[in-house]
Amino acid sequence: MSSTALTTWAHSLAESLLSAPLPRRWAHSQGVAERARTIAPILGADAEIMEAAAVLHDIGYAPDLAKTGFHPLDGARYLRETAHANERVVRLVAHHSCAWMEAEARGLRDELENEFPREHPHLADALCYCDMNTTPDGTPTNPVDRVNEIAGRYGSDGLIGKFIRRAEPEILASTARVVERLSVAKRQPM
Repeated sequence: MSSTALTTWAHSLAESLLSAPLPRRWAHSQGVAERARTIAPILGADAEIMEAAAVLHDIGYAPDLAKTGFHPLDGARYLRETAHANERVVRLVAHHSCAWMEAEARGLRDELENEFPREHPHLADALCYCDMNTTPDGTPTNPVDRVNEIAGRYGSDGLIGKFIRRAEPEILASTARVVERLSVAKRQPM
């Protein structure tokens, strides 16, 4: 599958799974893909992989895919077993935005890590950056406001609220590493 074909396929698949049952989640996924396009210069040959993973990262919320209730794992399993997706895209979806911490809280960390090896750290950082710089409606935001929005939506005492606060330092560090890479790239002569 060519790079352009990969992103076209990914957008089509995500739309088919999310647009009708979860339109807000679909809007978010489109926004995350848009953020991925904005950081393409620092991703080089991995830009298409990143855009595909970005638009697909939340498909595990789709009602037909939700099996464990842990969307990174459900989405990655669907991509691997049913969609036969690019393995790198599958791994990025499985581990997006500090998923290992939520998996640990759910008792699924070993399952996640045994089934899906992690992708390169710079790509994990990039997907976290894209996700945490996008509101639920798909518009740009910043990681601090995004973490606060997630904690507020799910409540501070629930599993997601506790996870997001535990993950917050790594989310902020991850997104800062991407901002630094973008800054370095902008300083490079053409």
